[in-house]
Amino acid sequence: QVQLVESGGGLVQAGGSLRLSCAASGRTFSSYAMGWFRQAPGKEREFVAAVSGSGRTTHNADSVKGRFTISRDNAKNTVYLQMNTLKPEDTAVYYCSSSPSVPELIRGFGSWGRGIQVTVSA
Repeated sequence: QVQLVESGGGLVQAGGSLRLSCAASGRTFSSYAMGWFRQAPGKEREFVAAVSGSGRTTHNADSVKGRFTISRDNAKNTVYLQMNTLKPEDTAVYYCSSSPSVPELIRGFGSWGRGIQVTVSA
């Protein structure tokens, strides 16, 4: 089973930027869709962004369109989430996810990392 390790979280002021990284184990990284979810205190986990195995297709939640960009480097077994123009409502634990397909990933089926905290101060 793939192991996922997130990094790059932290505290940032509103309007600032952060880049999350997720390093995946395994030799078949490029065969899997990768994505990010987040969970704010008292709320359910929600989909943020996904990228296909090739990296050619991406999907973003409406709440982050135009601000967040997902990408992947298959040579490094790593997926990234560039977060710009951050808002206090982006504060959450962000989880990396891996799934055989983008539709399955968006529905929440797949492997998960342990999560990393992102806090955006007003």
